[in-house]
Amino acid sequence: MSDEAKSLDVQILGRDFRVACTDEEKPELLRAVDFLDQKMRDIRDQGKVLGTERIAVMAALNIAHELLTTRVPGGFDVGEVKRRMRSMQSAIDAALSSQDELF
Repeated sequence: MSDEAKSLDVQILGRDFRVACTDEEKPELLRAVDFLDQKMRDIRDQGKVLGTERIAVMAALNIAHELLTTRVPGGFDVGEVKRRMRSMQSAIDAALSSQDELF
């Protein structure tokens, strides 16, 4: 795998964007693109906000609010816990898959 950034074309709310990311970052970037695209579509479909720029700002504010409300005072970060849980699940799956060959 390469740490070298490559260009990736993505589409958000019908508009094309080119972003740089490494091969390792690509899956998470695509998840982020899908998440943002859906947030922006939800706002647009409500019909209360007009204009792509205003929709983007409202989506950013909503996402920032969600992020800040998932953090508990004292440094507990729900996002970090979720990342660690996914990592542990991957390790468990890998360990169990090697055990399947024993039976």
